[in-house]
Amino acid sequence: MKSIYIFLFTLLFFSCGNDKSVLLPEIEYAKTTEVLDISPAYIFYDETQPDSVELNRKNLIGTTNWLFNVDKRLTLQQAIPKIKFLQDKKRNAQMHKNENAKNYYTCNDTSIHNLGFIEFTEVMYQSVSLRDFFSNKPRYEKMSLALNVISKNNYILESSYKEKSNTEIYSNINNVINKIYEYFKTEQDVKLYFMFNSKLSFQEYISIKSKIQSITDKGISIDNNEFIY
Repeated sequence: MKSIYIFLFTLLFFSCGNDKSVLLPEIEYAKTTEVLDISPAYIFYDETQPDSVELNRKNLIGTTNWLFNVDKRLTLQQAIPKIKFLQDKKRNAQMHKNENAKNYYTCNDTSIHNLGFIEFTEVMYQSVSLRDFFSNKPRYEKMSLALNVISKNNYILESSYKEKSNTEIYSNINNVINKIYEYFKTEQDVKLYFMFNSKLSFQEYISIKSKIQSITDKGISIDNNEFIY
């Protein structure tokens, strides 16, 4: 029965909310292709609104897994504040709380021509720079890498270890990932931080998120904080 519900949700997705539609971001491969016990939230692209974004959260149930259906045309600057609002609502709930419930972004998985999901339950979005965030906090003691995503064709990878630091510029995300693997093979203990330009579209953001999922399989530790600047 639950699997049938997921299938129906796929069919009804684009007709919900008084004929409003959400253009889901597309990815090539999703680790998760089914989520049960769900509640949907919709973040619409709406040109009639001052900031072109509208949030619909009427059907959210705190004890369920939440599916964030975010229009791919929105920028991070538009979408992230709404996402953070919902995250805080769930994290700060005093009653009817389920510690095992997770948060997912809903995507169109082109490899299976169906829905795919990217989990981001533990992600903490920060609106300050990485440098400012750690100004009064202890830094990671071993090798740390900071990937700054400026655009889909412009990536800056900064490595730091004790007094040494190095900056490299890339135009392809796959080359960046390969370089991160090289650091891991050399150091064996790497902490990775992500920074994203707030002008990135949500489609660009999700495309990058889906590609870097494989990094965790190699044992590289990714910091829960993501810095949107």
